Amino acid sequence: MDQLPVFLNLKGMSVLLVGDGEAAEAKRRLIEAAGGVITSDPDAARIAFIAADAGPADVAVLHAQGLLVNVVDRPDLCDFTVPAIIDRSPVIVAIGTGGASATLAKALRERLEAMLPAALGDLARSIRAARARVTDARPTPSGRRRFWDRLLASGGALDPLRDVPDPDARIDAALALSDTRDAERHEIVLASDDPDDLTLRQLRLLSRADTIVHGNDVPTTILDRSRRDAVRLTEDIIGDRPGLTIILRRAS
Repeated sequence: MDQLPVFLNLKGMSVLLVGDGEAAEAKRRLIEAAGGVITSDPDAARIAFIAADAGPADVAVLHAQGLLVNVVDRPDLCDFTVPAIIDRSPVIVAIGTGGASATLAKALRERLEAMLPAALGDLARSIRAARARVTDARPTPSGRRRFWDRLLASGGALDPLRDVPDPDARIDAALALSDTRDAERHEIVLASDDPDDLTLRQLRLLSRADTIVHGNDVPTTILDRSRRDAVRLTEDIIGDRPGLTIILRRAS
């Protein structure tokens, strides 16, 4: 991972904008859309966008004042870069290339735009509104994870890549069903050490797993395709664990 993707809350934050012309105007629209307050006073700002000719010395001055800096078309001078954005607020999809190619990020954004329903934001708001109800009905973290995994899976009641009519009713209907607490276990035999050789089913299992059991010879690149908060164990005998356990083995 060349850069850490983060989502920054700009609401009410003073943002330094330097420059004029089309590039500066584009940054202005972006900052204001996110609720930032544009200022020309570096002492009042916490981050800075430079849409003008700038060099290392200019950036160093702003660094000395404690600002993180973005310089348009100069990734080598940037503390952060601005991704291509798909806005389905509150769902935001950001595509970055570490400054390698804005055109590549744009091409990916255009493809993904066509895949994501316009009502995806409404679905997210319904999920947020239901969190307290789901916590009451599924008090354990693994129970809540299984609940949402089932609903949001491909073809599920809340499949995020499909138009979902009346998501509130669908959530309530799912809550009325009993929770399955039995341990579930699957084994994945790796065809190779290349994570691109994982099948779609194997990727789905890894993304849902609560526990990953693996040998020391399983590559980290494979393990990194699982959920970041999944428990990782190297023991062969683990007993029954709640939720979904995946056993990863290399082909003999």
